Amino acid sequence: MKERIKLVYGKYEAFIVPVFKFLLAFITFSTLNGRMGYMVRIDDTRIMLIAALTCSFLPVGLMVLMAAAFSLMHMYALSMEVALVGLCMYLIMYLLFFRFSPKDSLVVVLTPLLFSMKIPYVVPISVGLLCGPSSMVSVGCGIAVYYLMQTVIDSAPNIRTMGESEDEILVKVRMMVESIMDNKAMLVMIAAFAITVLVVYLIRRMSVDYSWTIAMVAGAMMNVVLLLIGDLMYDVNLSVGSVLLGSLLAIVVAKVIEFFRFCVDYSRTERVQFEDDEYYYYVKAIPKMTVSVPTKTVKKINPQRDRAGEAEPRARSGGPRRQGGRAGEERTVPDRGGSRTSPAQGGARRGQRGMTVGNAGRQETPEGNPEDYEEWP
Repeated sequence: MKERIKLVYGKYEAFIVPVFKFLLAFITFSTLNGRMGYMVRIDDTRIMLIAALTCSFLPVGLMVLMAAAFSLMHMYALSMEVALVGLCMYLIMYLLFFRFSPKDSLVVVLTPLLFSMKIPYVVPISVGLLCGPSSMVSVGCGIAVYYLMQTVIDSAPNIRTMGESEDEILVKVRMMVESIMDNKAMLVMIAAFAITVLVVYLIRRMSVDYSWTIAMVAGAMMNVVLLLIGDLMYDVNLSVGSVLLGSLLAIVVAKVIEFFRFCVDYSRTERVQFEDDEYYYYVKAIPKMTVSVPTKTVKKINPQRDRAGEAEPRARSGGPRRQGGRAGEERTVPDRGGSRTSPAQGGARRGQRGMTVGNAGRQETPEGNPEDYEEWP
């Protein structure tokens, strides 16, 4: 199944990737409009379709930029001060993201989206298996984006009741900044997910057998323990049942990732030791599980081409040839002794072919159609 999926993906990659980007962008914009929806003008299916279609042909980094623009427009429709605070947070996160993990744009998009779907525990284990330790920054930025939007949604009723005076503007800014900085749930999630990503990465890089399975199980247990400790210390009101079920779902998703990314056969493990002038080398080689997909080859046989192909080698090796024969044309045929004899010198009639056989110099002048005779080598 894996090999067939790889063949299908390799054949239709030019269509699968844009469709995936389109669906991801459309779901992201729909989630933003559904959760915020303060600007009615962009809360339109046609605008979302156009934006998603644009993202399908652009890099994922531009999808992050467009999603940030959508959220800022909703914040601006709620309050200009809220949009200003959101813009400052996006700039700080962009500088951190651009400095440490600029290639993990997909993580920044998927993390708040999975938080909105109540399955965020898939993120740290999957990122630890597929990415490096610098991806902790991308995961942290995604968590901060989710809790920023959640803070705006929770503060919207109070912000709408405030006026536009100078004092109330400062109150809005202070309320937003304090709500973000004092959000203990966000800090616990960022710390727990960052440590989980690092633990999963370190274990799956080890040379022990079944390192990926050990990494995902250890990462899920570490994530649960850290979240429970954070809940006890800061009272973030986490649901223990949702944490356990989410961790089990994360292990299932991680096993699917392992099937496509790290499918090896530990029963055929080989260990090799060799040395050179400066080092000793100890190598452990684990072959991948591969099954060759049967392929069908259809060979079309053209009888006319086969006959033409047989006639050409035969003509080259001395088979029947058609005598072009203009009047007075001479052809020189080498004899077996290496000498050459001309039909005109042997007294052959016009249009006939002279034959010289062996070293005896005997000439034969065949009668009949010249096309019926072979030329001696």
